[in-house]
Amino acid sequence: MKLLDWYFKSNLLARILAGLILGAVCGLAFGPAMAWATPLGEIFIRLLKMIVMPVILFTLTVGAASVHPSQLGRVGVKALLIYMVTTGFAVSFGLIFGNLFQPGQGMEIAAGAAEGVKKGVTAPSLVDTLINVVPVNPYGAIAEGNVLPVIFFCLLFGIGLAYVRNSEDETISRSGETVFRFFNGGAEIMYLVVNWILQYAPIGVFALIADVFGKQGAEAFGPLGWTTLAVYMAFIGHMLLVYGGLLLVFKLPPLAFFNKAKEAIVTAFVTRSSGGTLPVSMETAGHKMGISQGVYSFSLPLGATINMDGTAIYQGVCAIFVGFAIGAPLTFAQQLTIIATSLLASIGTAGVPGAGAIMLMMVLESVGLKVEPGSPVAMAYAMIFGIDALLDMGRTACNVTGDLAVTCVVARTENEMDLAAWQGDELAAAQDTAYAE
Repeated sequence: MKLLDWYFKSNLLARILAGLILGAVCGLAFGPAMAWATPLGEIFIRLLKMIVMPVILFTLTVGAASVHPSQLGRVGVKALLIYMVTTGFAVSFGLIFGNLFQPGQGMEIAAGAAEGVKKGVTAPSLVDTLINVVPVNPYGAIAEGNVLPVIFFCLLFGIGLAYVRNSEDETISRSGETVFRFFNGGAEIMYLVVNWILQYAPIGVFALIADVFGKQGAEAFGPLGWTTLAVYMAFIGHMLLVYGGLLLVFKLPPLAFFNKAKEAIVTAFVTRSSGGTLPVSMETAGHKMGISQGVYSFSLPLGATINMDGTAIYQGVCAIFVGFAIGAPLTFAQQLTIIATSLLASIGTAGVPGAGAIMLMMVLESVGLKVEPGSPVAMAYAMIFGIDALLDMGRTACNVTGDLAVTCVVARTENEMDLAAWQGDELAAAQDTAYAE
């Protein structure tokens, strides 16, 4: 192993960034010839997805069983409300930047050139989403990777375990403690496995980025370069102003937050999966941000499922693009409809690569822009779909940043954060008694 000491002992983030830069350079330089690296990236994605369900199963159960049910209820309500508020701000940011940049202005879309747009893609309705939260078979939900039903089941199981642990019957209490120790041990094992997988991250990052740039090439920054710029400017603005402002309100330093969250943000950017990044986000929240497991093991999986701020921004800008591209700029009423639709649709969108494209189609339909084969709208949608991978990286990074920011705020208000982890004694000394119970 001494031969690889230079690799394992060097800074992990530096290795990931080096893989990202080298992958982009090689992708642009060699194009499709970089296809040989694709399996290396797929392995990285599969490794991350492999541990998502075990991480949720163990950590959420332990988290729910570690706190009193009344406190868990407060954590859930706070997280849900803040997630919905930030999503509302996010889609508004997207529409604002879309109107400022006016992407697609002056374009001539030829009807009938929309070949290749996926047909028959539908997004789940809000009612169906709410019903499907309750799993018919929890084991089936775990096997199929349905995050929200698994969260629901683990939450109920964890709350039940909390009651059993606190039972006045000593036999029942001991049984509950045994089950709790099993799940707690499983959680610790999964954190160790996460660390092992992260050592492979630089190689996986190189392969994923090389594949994206090898397929898209410079064309991705051509006609749609203005759209890409508008989307990423909105991402940055939302992260700095909304998340940064939220942290400041609750007396947490934004610069320290972004410094601690950078590994999770970079992982989200290159994997394009909120769910796949979840293990890294949990490790960041627990070990770097000093957040108690009882908070982050609930708030982060919930955020990976319903918090789609980056996707909301993407929808706002891209809907504006489609309107300008077909010569029918969206009215104010249509833009308000986009805000409402995005808020509801975010609940039913899974944190997996490409899910935003499905939501975009639903948003376009909601404002009367039907994505039908051969139509100008379908052509404009196809153009967005062509660079979806590039936009997906940014929106996933924004989503994961929001998950961590909201989790920090909830933990701060619940007094479930070790402030010594935030710039040492300076912030710890600044802790005010307003958050004390």
